[in-house]
Amino acid sequence: MKSKINIPNFMKKLFLPKNPDIATNANIMLEEDTILQLEHLSMRFGGLLAVNDLSFSVKRGAIFGLIGPNGAGKTTVFNCITQFYQSTRGTVHYRGSDGKTIMLNKIAVHNIIKHGITRTFQNVELVWELSVLDNLMVATTQFLKVDMVSQFLRLPNYQRKEKAMREKATQILEVLGLAPYKDLPAFGLPYGILKKIEMARALMNEPQLIILDEPAAGLNDKETEELAETIKLIRDRLHTTIFLVEHDMGLVMSICDTVCAISFGKMLGIGTPSEIQANPVVREAYLGAE
Repeated sequence: MKSKINIPNFMKKLFLPKNPDIATNANIMLEEDTILQLEHLSMRFGGLLAVNDLSFSVKRGAIFGLIGPNGAGKTTVFNCITQFYQSTRGTVHYRGSDGKTIMLNKIAVHNIIKHGITRTFQNVELVWELSVLDNLMVATTQFLKVDMVSQFLRLPNYQRKEKAMREKATQILEVLGLAPYKDLPAFGLPYGILKKIEMARALMNEPQLIILDEPAAGLNDKETEELAETIKLIRDRLHTTIFLVEHDMGLVMSICDTVCAISFGKMLGIGTPSEIQANPVVREAYLGAE
């Protein structure tokens, strides 16, 4: 019979999860129409509390906007959802297409994509020397599921899967109006087109939720209008939930179903675009009080 090992109290801390909520809320069930739920999320960097006890939920099929002044903690919230950062406190729950709820706090950052969540970044991150089509293909490497020998020798099973992925990439480019650029290198294309290519690449893994970090940054008015139509197209035609951080209030108020405003990591208000525009606390902190 094995003897029980007694671990000193000071050493137990080494084996406990950094976030105690992970163990206590593991079996939570989200409402049927909810895809993402944050509960008491906090993120501290030394003495700086970047996100402060933030709670909200995102409905499946919605376009959800997160707004706030520079330094409000918006991108930090994104990074906590996708596990680039391990939150100091709180939980992030996600309900996949199979109806099962998982706690993203327990998922490794490189596995988040496998659960149907993808994101884009503020800066365009494409492989400039590759064609637009091949930039989409880059996103499929971990999903081809073939051994190195098959890839190196381009055996029939690899060729079949690669062909299917290329057909899928072509279809996505057609849906987003990017087909004319399919065989062109990414380098030198208009910035608005590059932003759309990034979103097209994010769609290659058939995500349930796409997180867009300031997608309108650097775009002119016409490009922003086209971006708005692209985002609505992705939601309506591809049935994908959109979660975006954005400074362009015209874009946010025109396409979002729900808007959450934060400042210094703490919620100021949440509601429809008209409710947020009428909220005096939000107007004073971000939109500008009259």
